[in-house]
Amino acid sequence: MTTASTTRLDLEVSAPVAHITLSNPPLNVIDLPMALELRQTLLEIESRADISIIVLQGAAGNFSAGVDIKAHLPEQIHEMLTSFHALIRAVVASRKVTIAAVRGVCLGGGAELASVCDMVYTTRDADWGFPEIRLGCYPPVATVALPALVGPKRAAELILTGRQFSGEEAAAMGLANQAVAGSADSDELESAVERILAELRQLSPVALAHAKKAIYAWDAIHFDKGLARAEKIYLDELVSTADAREGIMAFLQKRTPKWIGK
Repeated sequence: MTTASTTRLDLEVSAPVAHITLSNPPLNVIDLPMALELRQTLLEIESRADISIIVLQGAAGNFSAGVDIKAHLPEQIHEMLTSFHALIRAVVASRKVTIAAVRGVCLGGGAELASVCDMVYTTRDADWGFPEIRLGCYPPVATVALPALVGPKRAAELILTGRQFSGEEAAAMGLANQAVAGSADSDELESAVERILAELRQLSPVALAHAKKAIYAWDAIHFDKGLARAEKIYLDELVSTADAREGIMAFLQKRTPKWIGK
């Protein structure tokens, strides 16, 4: 077993499994350093033949509260969004089997990161959601990925209302494979993940990689084009609106936003 740490991640490798822990407590917010480090770590793992499975999890009892809100301001959003989407594309393109283990908070970009993993296991009381619309924004990855995962009507509801929901509901709608009992301190999540890992360890890494490629052969085409389009609308049209800035500033200043529809 090998372990390593960067400023925002902890990596533990026990071939054929690599555990990556998001470590920016208390809520493991994905800031620019984390997005860059996580993408680099994934690229390095991709080149290792001894690793065929990646487990993504969060430290301090939470998965992730999402992308740093301050980075949504117009002067920072271009770099942050392109870096985060490069990370998402690395997860989607990975030949490794990716598993998200979700407990605690799993919101916004954190929920997007979990949702693009091949399998997701969550505690029933985990707090899921895509609340960007309440900040005058929208979640580009979710707009592309969610319709295929939960259906277009449910995806529209989650994205357009920004409502939060439990891990139990996430599993019921198909966003997670299984929801198990537990809390931030004591749960069955680790056992659930270990059960699927025990099955995957018995299988051929090359067969898993090719099977995964075949599963996403059609969706990958639409995801790549769809995300590029969603990103362009976000950066070229949404970011310059008064409401987009107002939503972020209102959140940072802890006040109710005043929308003007422009």
